[in-house]
Amino acid sequence: MTVFIPRSLQEATDLIAEHPDAHLLTGGTDLMVEVNFNHRRPEKVISLGKIEELRQVIINDDHVIIGAAVPYSQMEKGELGESLPALAEAARTVGSPQIRAAGSLGGNLGTCSPAGDSLPVLSATNSIVHLTSAGGTRMVPFSEFMTGPKRNSRQPHEIITAVTVTRTSGWQGYAKVGTRNAMVISVASACVVFHDDELRIALGSVGPTIIRCTDTENWYQSLASKNANGVSLEIGSRASQESRPIDDHRSTADYRRHAIKVLAQRLFERGMSK
Repeated sequence: MTVFIPRSLQEATDLIAEHPDAHLLTGGTDLMVEVNFNHRRPEKVISLGKIEELRQVIINDDHVIIGAAVPYSQMEKGELGESLPALAEAARTVGSPQIRAAGSLGGNLGTCSPAGDSLPVLSATNSIVHLTSAGGTRMVPFSEFMTGPKRNSRQPHEIITAVTVTRTSGWQGYAKVGTRNAMVISVASACVVFHDDELRIALGSVGPTIIRCTDTENWYQSLASKNANGVSLEIGSRASQESRPIDDHRSTADYRRHAIKVLAQRLFERGMSK
């Protein structure tokens, strides 16, 4: 195995242009698991952990730019956590403290597992993924980035360098169901965001990609009285109907639908109580 360790983004983009078949590595919380279990044997690896440009955070009034290598431990608290509360909640559920010190948005986006804890938040906040190559940077809405389970629109010569996350005017929250609160892959997850008069709901682990509940969002938008009795129950029921879960070794489709119904209802009620 040949490992390249660039010290700048320019050096990294030059390397990946020369070696488009190389695997990109930051924290290694996904790739190294596959290597350790002999599921993958990469011949070339480009390690991005020494590139300072990928660890930058820029907090503006209406959005936050988070470098692809910023660890989850930095998102849990402080100014970044306060700016993006749902992302902070998601970050706190990621693995162990050691995993949160290494894992990042870039890794979640690169792997693009529907169970990725940060991904429902990126969907519900209409985030934008920055993809950089030797030819420049292109901006891809998250809704167009994830194309299937563990598939995305990154080209072989591109590096995920940052994510622009929109700050919302209202409450936002995240929750997931697993065999325990943290250090576990989610069975079902949800993010609910209130922004101006909009409601946004995104679901994880219940479909081939992250699911935006657009039908539920449009139904809520059409209501004359958004505080009427029964709205939260209907939100949960409608979100559950938009999920597309499967039976697998972690759970059943029926349980996942029930979990989404409960998560969406509870998150909506939390938001309405603020």
